[in-house]
Amino acid sequence: MSKRPAPHPAFIILAGALLVAAMALFSASQTATAFSARLAHTARALPAQQGPEPAVDIRFVNARGWPTRHPMLSPRRDLSELERARIAQAIANIPGVGGVHWADGTMLAAGDADIESLRCENELLGVLAERTIRFEESSAEFIPGSEEVLDELATALRPCVGAIVAISGHTDTSGSPQVNLALSQDRAQMVRRELVERGIPAQNLLANGFGSSRPVRGLDPADPANRRIEFRVVSMETTKPTPIDTPAAR
Repeated sequence: MSKRPAPHPAFIILAGALLVAAMALFSASQTATAFSARLAHTARALPAQQGPEPAVDIRFVNARGWPTRHPMLSPRRDLSELERARIAQAIANIPGVGGVHWADGTMLAAGDADIESLRCENELLGVLAERTIRFEESSAEFIPGSEEVLDELATALRPCVGAIVAISGHTDTSGSPQVNLALSQDRAQMVRRELVERGIPAQNLLANGFGSSRPVRGLDPADPANRRIEFRVVSMETTKPTPIDTPAAR
């Protein structure tokens, strides 16, 4: 009975190397999958992803199905350029996230207007971080002390040249929906009027009331804290020179 030849040492070494490489690849894929899953979980917890319809679909998987830290975003509704920039920037700020891509082929690239819009909005939020504009109960009349807040808001808005700012009024669920809607509209309009009187261009301020339809996330809709005024920069317009700014022929 003849003996089978022993495997060549080089073959054994090669087989061992392939086995080690396969095990390393499997381990790396498992680690990458867990890591991208954590990033996806964090991204889905962002404010823009809350509510009945998230703003975007977020995929931490590349075209070949491999996990990646470079997310692909697909809008689930119409988004303004500022909303796209705000959402993409929030995702890019998550530790571990790489380049943020949109399904239309664009990447996150915050332009000067977007950066200025976010800065302006942050200034407004800073004014309202500890204080709020308060009204008399069931009325659009300000409670004494709100004038100081309005002064600070006007000061924050003056450097925001070209900013189109949405002022939104909100209520809790006490009272009828129709009354709440009208009251929130009146309050937003009152704030707009006061800011115009303080020198903010009327065409740069939009006022809308939403009644009790948009309670603060995490609050009971009946909580009085839902009675509020919110500000949001919705776009930036390029300032056009007026005839007095344009040099004339001499």
